[in-house]
Amino acid sequence: MGVIATDNNKITLIYSAENSIGKQTLGYISSATEDILTIDSSKTKITGTQWAEIADKLKMDIRDLVDQNHPNFTKEYGDKEVNISNEDCIKVLQNKPETLAYAILINGNDFALIKTPSDVLKHLDTKTNTNNQ
Repeated sequence: MGVIATDNNKITLIYSAENSIGKQTLGYISSATEDILTIDSSKTKITGTQWAEIADKLKMDIRDLVDQNHPNFTKEYGDKEVNISNEDCIKVLQNKPETLAYAILINGNDFALIKTPSDVLKHLDTKTNTNNQ
C-alpha cells in the first residue's frame, strides 16, 4: 500500500502555484469539476517518500519531475544538463517547489503527468465516461 491515499471517487491535483503550468492547470480543472483536492507544493510539503511514490506511479525517474531549465535550478546547479541523485531531486522539489516541471493528476488509482494545462481535461473525461457507463 502506498503512502498517497487514492480513491476511485476522488481527484487530486499536485501542482506548484509558482509556475505557469501549475496555475493554468488549476484553472482548467477548477472549471471542469468542483470535487477535487488540490495540493500546492509551494504551500504543502510533500515528503520524499511521496515524491518517490509519485515518480514510481508515473513510471518515471524523480529527476524528470524537476525543470532543470528553471532559473532557480540553474542558479544552483548551472545551465548544463546535470545528473543529480534522486535524493537531491527530492530536496530540490521540497525546497524549490517552483521547479516542479509538470502538474500531477491522481484520478482514482491513475496517476497522470500534466504537461500542458489542457491535458487535464482528457484525463477527467476518461474517468467521467467510465463512471457514466
